[in-house]
Amino acid sequence: MKRGRRVHFWKGEKHMGTGKMETNPFVIADAGKCIGCKACELACFAVHNRKNGVSAAIGTITVPVIPRLYVTKTGRSAAPVQCRHCENAPCAAACPVGAIRQENGVILIEEERCIGCKACALACPFGAIALVKSYSHSREVLQSGLSEHTEHGAERKPRLVASKCDLCQSCAPLHTWAEVADQTQDGAMEAGAAESRPAGRSLGSEPADAAASPACVDACPVGALSLVTGKPERTVRPFPDLKAVPL
Repeated sequence: MKRGRRVHFWKGEKHMGTGKMETNPFVIADAGKCIGCKACELACFAVHNRKNGVSAAIGTITVPVIPRLYVTKTGRSAAPVQCRHCENAPCAAACPVGAIRQENGVILIEEERCIGCKACALACPFGAIALVKSYSHSREVLQSGLSEHTEHGAERKPRLVASKCDLCQSCAPLHTWAEVADQTQDGAMEAGAAESRPAGRSLGSEPADAAASPACVDACPVGALSLVTGKPERTVRPFPDLKAVPL
């Protein structure tokens, strides 16, 4: 299986004293290679739904398949759309409750604080944020204070939260995608047992570019996805101090 590449992106200067800066990592797709197989979507869904008992085996899926990226097709071209982890994230600025933050170079959404107002989805220039139903242990999470009146009477409304790519940071501690894919229905992990083995990717405790590639990058069969990282390279001024030279 071909693996995605890891690309180093150009870094600008953080300040003139050191010239050091590290940009947020993100995943980029090569539309010329993408075959639209949606393996990235399935891998994303699997690693983010371990608490719902989902592993690589089909029989373990008891909730709707809701990935954090989605493949779009235009004519003969296809490519996944996902968060770019913007340096000046407009979604964070738009959130009225401060549910979006940056951690280890990754833009994260705190589902517990999200009120489903859609402001972040409207602010995202890439259309990478969607509102989805929240599930826990294979069950819909229902709201405690809001009911919806239907022909069957008042029913508690499902909780909707903003969802997007998090470079698999919320999955730590976690096996690598290869380990997940090797699981069968007989050996599938039980919900909540993800901590029983050493973490395969550790984005929560290390800089994202130092960890294993996200599940979508590892799962792509044609290597169409690449993790773009921003490691600091320039640590001095681009030009030395210039002194006046008498003519």
